[in-house]
Amino acid sequence: MATGRRIDPIARFMQEHDHALEHLASLNKATRSIEEEGLTPEAERRIVRALAFIKDEVTVHNRSEEEALFPVLERYVEGPTQNMREDHKVLKREFVRLRRAARVLRKQKRSRKAAEEFAGVSRRVIQIFVNHIHKENHVLFPLVQKFLTKDALREVARRLI
Repeated sequence: MATGRRIDPIARFMQEHDHALEHLASLNKATRSIEEEGLTPEAERRIVRALAFIKDEVTVHNRSEEEALFPVLERYVEGPTQNMREDHKVLKREFVRLRRAARVLRKQKRSRKAAEEFAGVSRRVIQIFVNHIHKENHVLFPLVQKFLTKDALREVARRLI
């Protein structure tokens, strides 16, 4: 659904979620590989791409939700947005841990302990992030579609620029 010449902001957020899930699947594949074989060049490439995606795109995505969508939705309901903001904080902390674990692993390529630490943090990030995306796609966004008028959605779209 287009809002004027702008894309539907919810469709945009969902497309970004799909892209994130692809990166999380790649990170998961790298994590399994590291557990079985240690840090291979392919696993390292996947990790580098996933970390870059998180740093560059997830940060912007979460900020867009918090600055464009949540304030408009909070005119109608606050609980779900507070939960999503808390998830964003948890994810931010876990992303820092993931970057740190990846740095250690890259320096200590043969360390079993570094591989296990990275794998544990990676699995935790993947689980939290997938659950977060599920909550937004299946709880938050249906609320948005139920409560926000076309004018309110246009306002969200304007805030995204």
